[in-house]
Formats: sequence, C-alpha cells, structure tokens
Amino acid sequence: MCILLFDIGNTNLKVAVSRGPAAPATYALPSSDKQTADAIGLLLLDILRHQRLQPEEITACIGASVVPGLADLTAQAVQKYLGKRMLFAPEHVPIPLENNYARPHEVGADRLVGAFAARRLYPQAPSIICVDFGTATTFDCVAGNTYLGGLICPGVLSSMNALAANTAKLPRISLEVETTTPEPGRSTATSLNHGFVFGFAAMAEGLCAKLSAGLPGPTCIVGTGGFSSALTQVTTCFTSVHPDLLLEGLRLLYTETYGNAPCPGNAGEPNTVHPHF
Repeated sequence: MCILLFDIGNTNLKVAVSRGPAAPATYALPSSDKQTADAIGLLLLDILRHQRLQPEEITACIGASVVPGLADLTAQAVQKYLGKRMLFAPEHVPIPLENNYARPHEVGADRLVGAFAARRLYPQAPSIICVDFGTATTFDCVAGNTYLGGLICPGVLSSMNALAANTAKLPRISLEVETTTPEPGRSTATSLNHGFVFGFAAMAEGLCAKLSAGLPGPTCIVGTGGFSSALTQVTTCFTSVHPDLLLEGLRLLYTETYGNAPCPGNAGEPNTVHPHF
C-alpha cells in the first residue's frame, strides 16, 4: 500500500510518500499564493518519478490543511494528475478524539491530527501535551481520549521575520548553538541564536510545566515541527520528538479507517473543501 500524505501549511506544503510503517520520503514545497493546480500536479508527478512510482500505484491521498485556497488547488491537482479523490481530515476522515473546544470547528486540522498521533504514540499515558513548532508554536492538551484545547504562541520563523522586518542590518542566524546553557552573546549573531534557541526552549519548559500541573496523572510531552530537533540539544522537557508527527497521524488515520482499501469515492467527483483555520 502506498499513500501520499499532505501537510498543507502557511509556510510549506509537505508531501510524503508512505509505503508502510517505515519513515516516509518527505518533500517540502513552498506555500505560495501564486501556486496553480497544474504546477502542484506536475510537482507531484516529479515526486512520483523520483520515487520510481506510477500514479496508478498510489492507494490514497490524505491531507490536513490550514490554508483553504491551497487545499482546493491540491485537491484539483490530485484528481487531474493522479486520478484520485483527495481526502481531508477531519472533513472526510473523522479524527477519533472527543473535541472539547467551545467551537470545535475552530480547531486547526493540523492540531487535531498531531494530538491524535501523539495519543497513538502513548496510548497508556493519562495526559499528553503536543508542542508543534510551526508557523505558530502550539501546545495541545489531551487527557484520556479527549482533546482539551491548548495555547497558540508566536512561531520561530514568524518571530524572526517580524524582527527582521523592523530591525535594520540583522545578520542571518543558524538557530544552532554549541552549548547547553545560554551565554551573553559577544556578537549579534550569537545573541540572536542564543536568544531564539534558549528563549523558545524556556517557553516550552515553562508552559509545559504549568499546563501539566492542571492535567491528570503523568504527562507525556511530544515535540514536533522542524525546530523541535534543535531544541532537544538544550532541553529535556520532551518525552520524545517527532518532526513529522502530523504526517504520521495522517497515515495512521487512513490505515485505521480504511485498512488496505483504495481511496474511497470517485476520482471524477468534485472535491472542493474549505478546511478550518
């Protein structure tokens, strides 16, 4: 079984080729407002060629999106170039968590899928906090099989861009440090690197500690997003880190719902959706 997984975000459109429980091959495309369905479709064909796959070998396509327009274009591309109906969570594939949000439709699909994947990673844990370092930094809390809600904070890249937009002559920084404790920077680059890396680490540690205090039982803290790997060098607050947790959640959602069945529905049916922000 071969599944294409789509994480459609504000910064990147990630596409993963999953052929089983092994780590999928992942590709990141820019989430440009100038994308067209044809451009996305041709890129998908390039990805399949790189993986030595034919469109008819794809069992299903499933995604989660917080960018409605890009989701619609991706669905059109999947139908036109791969002959598949695009499935979205939770619109077409329900997420098996009780949603305790006051207005459940307001929760981003990425947050729900990530929380679901974290719950599957730690089925026995009384509580889980899923920390996603994406365009925003989100903290999502799960107790039992209930999604409780969470926090939304500034993201690493969005914070850097905001700083650069309002400050002249800032150097490029790597978001890498060579020490496990912050030091007074003797250059602007070091000051920025330590400020961002240790600042976001301290935010994760502090907020997870405060959130855990209000959750039942021991709490597992799962980190995800590209920046999470860098933070593991300077903090021990994470139980585990899975940079592509959302993609794994999409794979689990499909296999738990449909098993080895091909993508449901007719490839020719309209598939315009408007995923939640």
